[in-house]
Amino acid sequence: MPSRPRGGLGRGLDALIPQPDAPADTTAAVDRITANPYQPRSSMDSEQLRGLTASIRENGVLQPLLVQAEGDGYRLIAGHRRLEAARLAGLDEVPIVVRPQQGENVLLLALVENVQRADLSPLDEAAAYRELSRRFGLSADEIATQTGKSRSAVANSMRLLDLSPAVRNLLEAGSLSEGHARALLALRDPEQQAGAARTVIERGLNVRQTEALVKQLQAARPERQPRRADPNLHHIESRLREALGTKVSLSGTSNNGRITIHFYSEEELDGLYSAIVGND
Repeated sequence: MPSRPRGGLGRGLDALIPQPDAPADTTAAVDRITANPYQPRSSMDSEQLRGLTASIRENGVLQPLLVQAEGDGYRLIAGHRRLEAARLAGLDEVPIVVRPQQGENVLLLALVENVQRADLSPLDEAAAYRELSRRFGLSADEIATQTGKSRSAVANSMRLLDLSPAVRNLLEAGSLSEGHARALLALRDPEQQAGAARTVIERGLNVRQTEALVKQLQAARPERQPRRADPNLHHIESRLREALGTKVSLSGTSNNGRITIHFYSEEELDGLYSAIVGND
């Protein structure tokens, strides 16, 4: 697991992120600022971008971009939309605040700042949390602390990445809300999940109605329980479920069989790993 950056972010983001009324260190040519590879936004709302471009064309860039020096130019840490809008507005230069090289901490800051301030799509936000977890080894609790979100909000957001590709596309397109998508997560079969999503859209169901639809589909297709030659397996299976906090299936006999442990997110997998192997 990657080492977790310590230090700078523990002092709070206000100490690292320029505020709206903070003065710029200097200005930089737009074409000397390269994109941030850890920008979580996969797309920008065209209407909002047009509005920001018009504002910048009229008033300039009011909040400086956060950058770090790189070669003979700068690498963007935060301010992706402002930079793009400045380009569209025809600006040659933008105000910047330069942060010193801080290795992994700068990359962590870039992700956290974007999650906090940008109106990301649900999937972009989920992907940013996953990057914080994978690259920096942060738990859901730690991500919540860094971003000012609740732990449940972080965990629920990351679960959206478990949606089937078809449903993720509908969520990204705005055909489904985040609430609809979370309700559909209870359906584990990708085809059934996609079919339910189409029904939600066709019928114009709200989130509560979607939850009811999911329950109906689950009741119509109950999971088949395998026949057990050894009745003791049922007791063992129940104890394993209680201990691990997830679905566990046993098949076979006490002498020869198979244990299947189910998980539904990367966070749950990490929890199962810690429960079985321990913290190493």
